[in-house]
Amino acid sequence: MAIELRVPTILRTYTGGEKAVNGDGSTLAEFIDNVNGTHPGLKERIVEGEPEELRRFVNVYVNDEDVRFTGGLSTGVKDGDVVVVLPAVAGG
Repeated sequence: MAIELRVPTILRTYTGGEKAVNGDGSTLAEFIDNVNGTHPGLKERIVEGEPEELRRFVNVYVNDEDVRFTGGLSTGVKDGDVVVVLPAVAGG
Protein backbone atom coordinates (compact mmCIF):
# COMPACT_ATOMS: atom_id res chain seq x y z
CA MET A 1 0.00 0.00 0.00
CA ALA A 2 0.95 3.62 -0.31
CA ILE A 3 -0.21 6.94 1.05
CA GLU A 4 -2.85 8.62 -1.09
CA LEU A 5 -2.96 12.35 -1.81
CA ARG A 6 -6.37 13.61 -2.88
CA VAL A 7 -5.78 16.53 -5.20
CA PRO A 8 -8.23 19.44 -5.46
CA THR A 9 -9.24 20.58 -8.94
CA ILE A 10 -7.14 23.74 -8.75
CA LEU A 11 -3.92 21.70 -8.28
CA ARG A 12 -4.61 18.95 -10.82
CA THR A 13 -2.52 20.69 -13.48
CA TYR A 14 0.49 19.43 -11.48
CA THR A 15 -0.76 15.83 -11.45
CA GLY A 16 -1.73 15.49 -15.10
CA GLY A 17 -5.39 15.83 -14.16
CA GLU A 18 -5.31 12.97 -11.65
CA LYS A 19 -7.72 13.29 -8.72
CA ALA A 20 -5.46 11.20 -6.48
CA VAL A 21 -1.78 10.28 -6.52
CA ASN A 22 0.28 8.00 -4.31
CA GLY A 23 3.56 8.51 -2.49
CA ASP A 24 5.65 7.37 0.44
CA GLY A 25 7.21 8.85 3.57
CA SER A 26 7.11 8.63 7.33
CA THR A 27 6.17 12.29 7.89
CA LEU A 28 3.95 14.65 5.96
CA ALA A 29 7.05 16.61 4.86
CA GLU A 30 8.71 13.46 3.47
CA PHE A 31 5.48 12.46 1.74
CA ILE A 32 5.11 15.88 0.08
CA ASP A 33 8.75 15.73 -1.09
CA ASN A 34 8.15 12.24 -2.50
CA VAL A 35 5.00 13.26 -4.37
CA ASN A 36 6.72 16.41 -5.65
CA GLY A 37 9.40 14.18 -7.18
CA THR A 38 6.86 12.72 -9.60
CA HIS A 39 4.62 15.80 -9.79
CA PRO A 40 6.95 18.84 -9.81
CA GLY A 41 5.49 22.16 -8.67
CA LEU A 42 2.92 20.67 -6.32
CA LYS A 43 5.02 21.22 -3.19
CA GLU A 44 5.36 24.96 -3.83
CA ARG A 45 1.56 25.27 -3.74
CA ILE A 46 1.37 23.59 -0.32
CA VAL A 47 4.58 24.60 1.50
CA GLU A 48 6.54 27.83 1.76
CA GLY A 49 9.36 29.53 3.63
CA GLU A 50 12.51 28.57 5.41
CA PRO A 51 12.05 26.71 7.63
CA GLU A 52 9.30 25.13 5.56
CA GLU A 53 5.75 25.33 6.82
CA LEU A 54 2.29 24.98 5.37
CA ARG A 55 1.05 27.95 3.39
CA ARG A 56 -1.32 30.08 5.41
CA PHE A 57 -4.37 29.54 3.21
CA VAL A 58 -3.91 25.82 2.58
CA ASN A 59 -5.54 23.26 4.86
CA VAL A 60 -4.10 19.76 4.96
CA TYR A 61 -5.76 16.75 6.58
CA VAL A 62 -4.42 13.27 7.29
CA ASN A 63 -7.32 10.87 7.75
CA ASP A 64 -9.71 13.78 8.46
CA GLU A 65 -7.40 15.32 11.12
CA ASP A 66 -6.21 18.89 10.52
CA VAL A 67 -2.40 18.67 10.59
CA ARG A 68 -2.11 22.14 12.12
CA PHE A 69 -3.22 20.44 15.35
CA THR A 70 -1.22 17.22 14.94
CA GLY A 71 2.29 18.49 14.22
CA GLY A 72 2.13 20.24 10.85
CA LEU A 73 4.74 18.93 8.43
CA SER A 74 6.09 16.67 11.20
CA THR A 75 2.80 14.75 11.36
CA GLY A 76 3.43 11.04 10.94
CA VAL A 77 1.96 9.21 7.96
CA LYS A 78 1.87 5.53 7.06
CA ASP A 79 0.69 3.16 4.36
CA GLY A 80 -3.05 3.40 3.87
CA ASP A 81 -3.34 7.00 5.09
CA VAL A 82 -5.23 9.57 3.02
CA VAL A 83 -3.91 13.13 2.77
CA VAL A 84 -6.33 15.82 1.59
CA VAL A 85 -5.23 19.30 0.49
CA LEU A 86 -7.82 22.07 0.54
CA PRO A 87 -6.56 25.46 -0.65
CA ALA A 88 -8.70 28.45 0.24
CA VAL A 89 -10.60 29.91 -2.68
CA ALA A 90 -11.47 33.59 -2.67
CA GLY A 91 -13.81 35.51 -4.84
CA GLY A 92 -17.27 36.79 -4.93
